[in-house]
Amino acid sequence: MRVVFGLVLVLGMALAGFAVYMAKDYINVYQAELAAERAARVRVVPTVDVFVATRSIRYGEKLREKDVRVVKWPETAIPAGVFKTKEAIFPEGPDIQRTVLRAMEKDEAVLAIKVTGPGEDAGVSSRLSKGMRAFAIKVDVASGVSGFLRPGDYVDVYWTGQNFDPNNPDQRGDITSLIHASAKILAIDQIADEQRNNPTIARTVTVEASPTQVGALAQAQATGRLALSLVGAEDTDVIGGVEVDSRILLGREERQVVQAQRRQVCTIRTRRGGEIIETPIACAEDK
Repeated sequence: MRVVFGLVLVLGMALAGFAVYMAKDYINVYQAELAAERAARVRVVPTVDVFVATRSIRYGEKLREKDVRVVKWPETAIPAGVFKTKEAIFPEGPDIQRTVLRAMEKDEAVLAIKVTGPGEDAGVSSRLSKGMRAFAIKVDVASGVSGFLRPGDYVDVYWTGQNFDPNNPDQRGDITSLIHASAKILAIDQIADEQRNNPTIARTVTVEASPTQVGALAQAQATGRLALSLVGAEDTDVIGGVEVDSRILLGREERQVVQAQRRQVCTIRTRRGGEIIETPIACAEDK
């Protein structure tokens, strides 16, 4: 009997020790997880509600209420022009919709620059900056950069015409001059979609310009030929005046005709017998 009691006592102590060991291991795991959770809370980035697209939306489509949803966006990385409330997207109600100006992919933030105002269409007028005007330039395959232009690109506008100097009416020649640098293209013919990738031979290119620049472009188009030069997407250099004269291009220098002045010679004639001798003297005007 004593032997059985001893075995039970030993077994009980062993089970108690095992239970203590398991409890200690569980407590250690729980404390580690609790510490990790506390550290994760410290690293949590503050977020705000931002509306994104629920599907791929192309240029010219209407932005409907079902096309947007709210997500949590890091507060320190919010793009400019986001919409944080549905009332901001549809201020006049879901029936007055905006039109998409730039293509958006699924889960891409809806930005104010990519949509029109409520109820507006995707016309050129909605793409004009404040105080700017739209001006159409006639182009062909050569002046239109072989059809590789598309809305959203920037071009330099060059004018070629006759150089006339009123002081030298006989000296004439063609001249090419840069009259508008980095003009933004709003539309190609009647197409304003910036996602258009197929090159087409355009007849007109509509650019954005100030009223003064519009006047210069209109005068240049009426008095000569306009040509466009595509500006690189990452080219931010501001170029100054560019002017090329045909005579300089061909290496011909202007010849100035200078009329030689005849110098007056004064003499004294002296007769010696039958011989007349002329002696040069200073003229009265040279004194």
